[in-house]
Amino acid sequence: MHIMVGMNLRKEEWETFLESTKYKNLGETDEEKGFPQPPLELVSDSKTAVVDLPSPLEIKVASVDLRKVIEDRVSVRKYFKKPLSMNELSWLLWCTQGVKQITKRPSTNRTVPSAGARHPFETYLVVNRVNGLEPGLYRFLATKHKLIIVDLDETLVDKFSAANWSSEMLSSSAVIFIWIAVSNRMTYKYGNRGFRYLHLDAGHVCQNLYLATEAIECGTCAVGGFYDDAANALLNLDGKEKFIVYMATVGKKVIGTING
Repeated sequence: MHIMVGMNLRKEEWETFLESTKYKNLGETDEEKGFPQPPLELVSDSKTAVVDLPSPLEIKVASVDLRKVIEDRVSVRKYFKKPLSMNELSWLLWCTQGVKQITKRPSTNRTVPSAGARHPFETYLVVNRVNGLEPGLYRFLATKHKLIIVDLDETLVDKFSAANWSSEMLSSSAVIFIWIAVSNRMTYKYGNRGFRYLHLDAGHVCQNLYLATEAIECGTCAVGGFYDDAANALLNLDGKEKFIVYMATVGKKVIGTING
């Protein structure tokens, strides 16, 4: 995993965060006040182009031994310049944010756990090499298992690389997964405590990506080291109510490279 170093949160700021997110200091949540809950996913314009993905039920992947996958798990930082297939991309999206059921609450039961089934993330993809997709930016509609086209700018991968310390790794990957926090989905139920939970949730999602790539002979590397304002600006995010929490690169493995 790549993380930022040398920018430690000052002790008093960290203590303030911990104190303000303790249960005793939360106050009444929006859910307790009877406010309507936020939508399960961001609303998409009806005119936006939609890309169908192969159904997860129809995708066949190799059987892998869970113990071996866990023992062999590494972060892969260099990739063979071979594209992913649409089946492979669909598989990875299903494993990381796939919706198994929409409940009456309403909420979603997905392939990853989330505090209170709040699932605060939207998945954006910077596509570099995926068969059947033009390079550019896409957003995953988890409830429909489809993609919408956000921006077919072929230079986006370079722009994200420039906003990231791991630029070579991003530019050589087949696709970059970007998880956006829509914070009010979590704080609606948990108040400021939700800011703890959504970061925990991101770990669940990314670990599923690590495990899922093993079944399709791919590798991934989690990315936490990026310039927040620059990266958020590329997605037109305000950096407060919607912001990038985590990224991960994915591509075909290059045998003999240094991983960790």
